[in-house]
Amino acid sequence: MTKRTLLGMLTPSSNTTLEPVTAAMLAGLSEVSAHFGRFRVTEIGLTDRALDQFNDKEILAAVDLLADARLDVIAWNGTSAGWLGFDADERLCRLITERTGIAACTSVLALNEIFERKGVRHFGLVTPYRDDVQERIVRNYASSGFECVAERHLKLQDNFSFSEVSASQIHTMVREVAASKPDAIAILCTNLAGAPLAAELESELGIPIYDSISTAVWKSLQLARVDTARVKGWGRLFADLT
Repeated sequence: MTKRTLLGMLTPSSNTTLEPVTAAMLAGLSEVSAHFGRFRVTEIGLTDRALDQFNDKEILAAVDLLADARLDVIAWNGTSAGWLGFDADERLCRLITERTGIAACTSVLALNEIFERKGVRHFGLVTPYRDDVQERIVRNYASSGFECVAERHLKLQDNFSFSEVSASQIHTMVREVAASKPDAIAILCTNLAGAPLAAELESELGIPIYDSISTAVWKSLQLARVDTARVKGWGRLFADLT
């Protein structure tokens, strides 16, 4: 029997995009499967109530249930460290591994690793978020040496609404950001259906597109020692950084 590779994904409760997209991304890898654990996230903002959704206690309760599945990796498939600060995800990964013995990663830390490995210093940013959240993300990246040279956002707060953003809207935002000729473009939100558009947009624009669902899957596969180049049709990331 072929050894199975089991990837755990922590998921915002109101997210309806990352599960089907992740499953589709892994469809060509017969031995790999993704397994999801939810914790409550319904809005994205900088109020105390919105920020408290990402407290370690709630996330680790979901981790405990996921760990029962004897996973190879647990990923936080979400982008909260973009506005909370990257240290939030670094702490979370430590806590997950200390608690379960399972390797851990996150969408945002994976994106940051990709930026470092590909020499990205000037990037474009596409999100559905509010003005204040977007500004916080841009500031956090700037403090780590990554300059956002162009950005577009939709000023939305309700997490479910992100999944209703059309492919046409995403195309438009990415094309507008691409006009500034960034080294790469990040689509940062795991309830925004950017990953299925990445390969098409890269072909059109000649700029790498790094979607946050894709970065979580890429890093999870790397930690599980699965050849990421086997993921076909989802953008150059999977073949460029194996």
